Amino acid sequence: MRKSGIILPIFSLPSNYGIGTFGKEAYKFVDFLEKAKETFWQILPIGPTSYGDSPYQSFSTFAGNPYFIDLEVLSEGGLLEKSQIEKFNFGNDENNIDYGIMYESRYKVLKIAFKNKNESYEKKLKEFKDLNKYWIFDYALFMAIKDYNNGVSWNNWDKDIKFRKPEAMKKYSDLLKEEIEFHVFLQFLFYKQWIELKNYANKKGVKIIGDIPIYVAEDSSDIWANTRLFMLDDELFPKKVSGCPPDLFSATGQLWGNPIYNWKQLNKEGYNWWIKRVKASLELFDVIRIDHFRGFESYWTIPYGDKTAVNGQWEKGPGIEVFDAIKKELGEIDVIAEDLGYITKEVRELLNKCNYSGMKVMQFAFDPKGDSEYLPHNYDKNTVVYTGTHDNDTIKGWFSALSKEEKEFCKKYTGMKNKDDNWTFIKSAISSVADTAIIQMQDVLNSGEEARINLPSTIGTNWKWRMNKYDMSDELANKLKDINETYRRYTKRSGLNEKEQINKFDTK
Repeated sequence: MRKSGIILPIFSLPSNYGIGTFGKEAYKFVDFLEKAKETFWQILPIGPTSYGDSPYQSFSTFAGNPYFIDLEVLSEGGLLEKSQIEKFNFGNDENNIDYGIMYESRYKVLKIAFKNKNESYEKKLKEFKDLNKYWIFDYALFMAIKDYNNGVSWNNWDKDIKFRKPEAMKKYSDLLKEEIEFHVFLQFLFYKQWIELKNYANKKGVKIIGDIPIYVAEDSSDIWANTRLFMLDDELFPKKVSGCPPDLFSATGQLWGNPIYNWKQLNKEGYNWWIKRVKASLELFDVIRIDHFRGFESYWTIPYGDKTAVNGQWEKGPGIEVFDAIKKELGEIDVIAEDLGYITKEVRELLNKCNYSGMKVMQFAFDPKGDSEYLPHNYDKNTVVYTGTHDNDTIKGWFSALSKEEKEFCKKYTGMKNKDDNWTFIKSAISSVADTAIIQMQDVLNSGEEARINLPSTIGTNWKWRMNKYDMSDELANKLKDINETYRRYTKRSGLNEKEQINKFDTK
């Protein structure tokens, strides 16, 4: 069954308050996708972000980003008054996010909503805590202590709470009781609004593709609460961290800095933490994209404190064991494996054993001197083809930066005329044999490099682009609809069963 979809991060949606949210513009985007006969809406990770604002560096792999809680929805529900929202500054640029302003204003507004909650929330909050007890208290306590310590990383906290001594845990739980409840409340609101949006999308026949980063951030409640599951020294600092080795694109490699898993301990515990992580993701998404899939076969480790990835080495990953454990517990699940970069025979074998869909990015294809597995004529059906991902430039920006020879080959192969001929390039993906084709919204809009989501290994300018609310036009939806129908990427719509999830968060 041939399908297609659009990548658009939540933060890139239009809104009146500085960042994309789960509000009315998100629902309009779902309507746009339905009109365009798209099957999928792919998003980036939706956890609370830390320094650098990357969704791939989150304070928790289970928690949601409070920035995405829609303030107008809270106003309609009686938790905020419009006047209380409008006295805060959320930035003046409707096409870019100012995360500094978000940090200063968003939590202050949400604190007002927290103080305005009534007794109708108490029962549901208790149910929410019970349902999520395996992570919610650790996360809420972590965030409360972090705020109390002016944002200092947990492995620089006082030793008693850094090592989670029972007396320290009790001390901070009592001292920061209201702050802990505030962070629980934010997660309740996040989950409530997200599930309602997801259910709306499912009713419209649109499925959500969510993204799981393989690693978790060093400064996260995940590691603080589960230190045994990571390669840490006696002072709970990482022994080794993650990254990629030097290659043709980077002479010093990529230093990501995430702590490495203690796979032996995870295996001893039946990969229970990973099973919980995937199960939690399946409650939020219909399909899961696993970032850096090759790291399960083998992964690059770098000594902690190194400034580059040069001195790293390859180490063996858990392989099929972790996926067998997940399958045994959760059954068959829909997964897209991010298998980009240098892929060995062993990684291909692992992908085949799992029977997950791999990825092909067309922007990687156009080397005029040889063949490429990223060229559409080389695709297998069990593949997801992308014009580009969040780490790529837009089609327009990418084409402009190609060498003369690369441009000529791309023109010959796809039929493109110039950098503004985005639809010809998109058609090459949509018309391919790949079962699924996913297009960046910026490419649909033919935006330039100013709309790029992320330039890897840089900070300060990433994760900021936002779409204009007038971009979701019927004309554009019909253009997508026509191309999807032409290349048979549309199937009859059928809603999914979402009632159980709605009831979990209903406060009426």
